[in-house]
Amino acid sequence: MANALRHRGPDDAGVHVSGPVGLAHTRLSIIDLQGGHQPLADTAGKLTLVANGEIYNYPELTATLTRQGRRFQTASDSETILHAYAVYRRDFLQHLHGMFAFALYDAAQNQLILARDRLGIKPLYYVELPDRVAFASEIKALLSILPHPPQIHEGALAQFLENQFSSGEQTCVRGIRRVLPGEALAIDADLRIQRWRYWSALAVRPRRIGFEDAAAEFDTLMEQVMREHMRADVPYGLFLSGGVDSAVLAAMLHRYQDQPIRSFSIGYRGVRQADELDDAARIAQRFGTEHTALEVDGNAILRRIPHMVWAADELMRDYACLPTSLLAQHASQELKVVLTGEGGDEVFAGYGRYRESPVARFFKQLRAPGTGGFRTRGQWQARHRDALGTQLRLQRRTARTPFIGAWCDTPADWSHTQRCQYTDLVTALPDNLLLKADRMLMAFGLEGRVPFLDHRIVEFGLALPDELKIRSGQGKLFLKRWAERHLPADHLYRPKRGFHVPIGEWLRGPVLDALAEKLPASPAIQTWFNLAGVRRLFADQRAGRSASREIMCLLQFAIWHRLFIEHPGLRPTPDEDPLAWI
Repeated sequence: MANALRHRGPDDAGVHVSGPVGLAHTRLSIIDLQGGHQPLADTAGKLTLVANGEIYNYPELTATLTRQGRRFQTASDSETILHAYAVYRRDFLQHLHGMFAFALYDAAQNQLILARDRLGIKPLYYVELPDRVAFASEIKALLSILPHPPQIHEGALAQFLENQFSSGEQTCVRGIRRVLPGEALAIDADLRIQRWRYWSALAVRPRRIGFEDAAAEFDTLMEQVMREHMRADVPYGLFLSGGVDSAVLAAMLHRYQDQPIRSFSIGYRGVRQADELDDAARIAQRFGTEHTALEVDGNAILRRIPHMVWAADELMRDYACLPTSLLAQHASQELKVVLTGEGGDEVFAGYGRYRESPVARFFKQLRAPGTGGFRTRGQWQARHRDALGTQLRLQRRTARTPFIGAWCDTPADWSHTQRCQYTDLVTALPDNLLLKADRMLMAFGLEGRVPFLDHRIVEFGLALPDELKIRSGQGKLFLKRWAERHLPADHLYRPKRGFHVPIGEWLRGPVLDALAEKLPASPAIQTWFNLAGVRRLFADQRAGRSASREIMCLLQFAIWHRLFIEHPGLRPTPDEDPLAWI
């Protein structure tokens, strides 16, 4: 299991075995490079810990816990988890600020605690077997201990096809479950599991506050969060997309440190679709970053697919995984930490889907009830449903269940915009965007930090009144107005482009013909899809009736099926022919 996670921790490894409990850790050394070896134990040997992530408030927490008589053996941020538990017991998670997934064994109670950070920045999975409970940071580490060949959960697979990711507890591998964001599990000696939620955005209450007061409050909050996220004993950099969020981070890093920041961006050669290299270069020049702009062609992107599927671990069709993987590999050659802008759109309401007219929402709600007209339409086109096998056609009706559940959980005094934000915060954010950020970076031993997803910023942004976030068709208004003192107005207020990848331009000609010949022979496609319908997908793509989204789903699923179902343990390199992995 530990060997399957060496990419996440290439610097060190350790194992602790005590009776029925085994803990293994692979380490990416960021803080206390010499003394932070894991598993960590307290001086009495009663508490043992393996942890992934960062506790950003560890200096303050260490000082508090030391005053309460706790003796620290290292300067590691992770050790604060042990001592916080010793002092605060079940309330200890409230004291941790950061991104984390950890397992803590309490020998006195004969109990193991699994916990995941509030927003789900770091991953954590577990499986209940007849004689044990096992857990890991990635699904691939659990496959080797299953007592039977891995099996697909058809509901999660249908969610992937319709939503581009699956959400909730159940993953695409039957029986392997997610520890949810903001959740902890206590496992006793009889393998009984008690779950509890220690944080939820549902506790946020809407506020009445004007821009000036909110901006003054955010000044203090953003400085505190940035200074905490800049704590590291190794150099760090920034992924600069050319959008608002990463530009704000560039401005903050420039403000709070003396040395030029290392920044990276990526674009494409020979495509019609515009990229953001020029915008990123402009921001890099403004703040004097040491900037690298990568420009790649379609072949390099497509040859990244097998490794991307392996790294993602879960089925998740976000094309941005491909350029992110390239950026991560390049940045990891000189850095161990990069900051990225994930979360800004969810926290401050930047997406266009939050701004649809009441009339459009009304008709969407009539057609697909349960979410107020939000996230009503699946991404697998209706004209291509004949490509789905019988089980998938039945399961697609439940694909919206995570969105409906999240929407219905929201308090009655929340606005439509706040409900949209929350629904994304507990579905697409942890199970798509943060999955992409964690897996693509950690596949190359690179840690990603996401300041906009500090829980205090999330609570602040979610509570803001709608008129501070959206006005006259402009989203993320508060953050843009606040950032005017740091960034050019024409950069802040230009239309949102997103991190697009021109897959449709590359799926044509010989590439498309080769896929049309190879994909129908895949055991995965033959088992779960209707081959006549699959062939019609390729006919539509050739005729200009786009089916690139569906074809990419099939390609990813065929490769994922080989890596995770047929032959667990296979590992592609970052440069492979996708056809060879179907």
